[in-house]
Amino acid sequence: MKQIINGKTAITQAVLDSHVEHIVGVPGYPITDIMEELFNTPIQSKWCVNEKIAFESCIGASGVGKRSLVITKHVGMNVLADPLVTSTTHTIGAGIVVIAGDDPGAKKSQNEQDSRYYGLIAETLVFDPSTPQYIYDAIMEGYRLSEKTMAPSIVRITSRLARLKGEVKRRVWKMPAARVFDRSIWDYTLEGKHQLFHQTSYPAMQEYVENTQMNKIVRRGSTGIISSGYPSGLAEKIAEEKNISHLILNAVNPLPARHVEKFLKQHQRVLVVEETEPFIEHQLYDRVLGKHTGHLPYGRINSEHISDALENIHLNSVKNTIEPQKIKHRGYGVYLCRNCPFTPLYDALDDFDFPVAGDVGCSILMAPKGSVDLAVSLGSAIGIALGFNNKGVAVIGDFALAHSGLQGIINAVQNDCDLLVFVICNGIAAMTGGQQAVDLKKVVASMVKDVITVDAKSATRDVYTTIINEKITKKGVSVVFLDGTCPKDASFQIIKF
Repeated sequence: MKQIINGKTAITQAVLDSHVEHIVGVPGYPITDIMEELFNTPIQSKWCVNEKIAFESCIGASGVGKRSLVITKHVGMNVLADPLVTSTTHTIGAGIVVIAGDDPGAKKSQNEQDSRYYGLIAETLVFDPSTPQYIYDAIMEGYRLSEKTMAPSIVRITSRLARLKGEVKRRVWKMPAARVFDRSIWDYTLEGKHQLFHQTSYPAMQEYVENTQMNKIVRRGSTGIISSGYPSGLAEKIAEEKNISHLILNAVNPLPARHVEKFLKQHQRVLVVEETEPFIEHQLYDRVLGKHTGHLPYGRINSEHISDALENIHLNSVKNTIEPQKIKHRGYGVYLCRNCPFTPLYDALDDFDFPVAGDVGCSILMAPKGSVDLAVSLGSAIGIALGFNNKGVAVIGDFALAHSGLQGIINAVQNDCDLLVFVICNGIAAMTGGQQAVDLKKVVASMVKDVITVDAKSATRDVYTTIINEKITKKGVSVVFLDGTCPKDASFQIIKF
């Protein structure tokens, strides 16, 4: 029976039909809604403090025969990369699927990043589905192939794909009982494990991508398009109108080389349409047109980009005329919520001439105003501050501290560093849906002698100025916890220019 559902619901149905028993994730755009929908299923689902822990718990579940799922945004792939890369040659038991939520356009992220590249690094299957039906099939196939190859599978999702509606047919899959970890892998050396992987697992992946119906060819004219992911739907509408052939790749890693080679030989000019980076295009060198040749922009792809590229398909290169977007050109800025109890801290920091490391929570909203100088990744503020001159200053949220910031304090104590840390304790992950944060006051106090707590509801700019003046010249590690609650009507200020 077919039904019209969106991509998010297709994920839920595929997870249920795959008999998954263990679901973990870390909140963030665009995957928070996906995880919250899975909370409404009978499957045990939990938020984790970071993506590495999440993936490691899935290795454990896999080892004892439980199919598992990791849900993360694209930057979370960086955090879980360590166990991911090793797990493919270490081998696993029951199937593991990683849903990686990418954010083309960096709508709610600190960067644009393409999770498909982790397929190359980890040498594992990557699906880049283009419709809700292919999302469903990718997850089902992901578990089947994960158990066949004894390696995790990655399914890439974007926000537009999660919202996209389409027909989905649920299927009765004859999935065998889930595997458990086979300890015979320990008969091999570490080098031998990799050799075995390339004799068994990787060839099985290559055979799959060359023969799967997940990859589809529509033959029309002498010009062709190769696409993957959400832009495939945009490309197909245009290709049909203009009588252009179309190779849609829903399984993108390993790249189906024979399939692609045949398509290239049959067409005079071929355009590669993909988000965010030239993942497919790069593997085809100078034989295709796309981002490298200037026909298409990096990042988010829209219909007009494809139409413009096809108008210039006769050219070998196109000059890039896109001006990098600045906040003032965008026409508005995003700042802390009105009545935010933590604003006085940032106001106080403005009065000092030392660098401040922020985190990628609410602190980055103050960076354009000058309160924060550097903010790179979740949990990184403390580590960055350790590289400053004199006493490094960091502002970090309680969610980020638990995610990966605590190691920075441990390192500072171990190495007798001079460090001042302000911890914003609002008790939640404020920018990803209000998930509960971990209270680490006692843990920090067990390591750091100079720890104080400030009531952010009553603390003024002058209070923070006094604290900064006192702590900035003091040797060693100082930690200031700011206790406060986000306003009930919390919403970021959108200030138009």
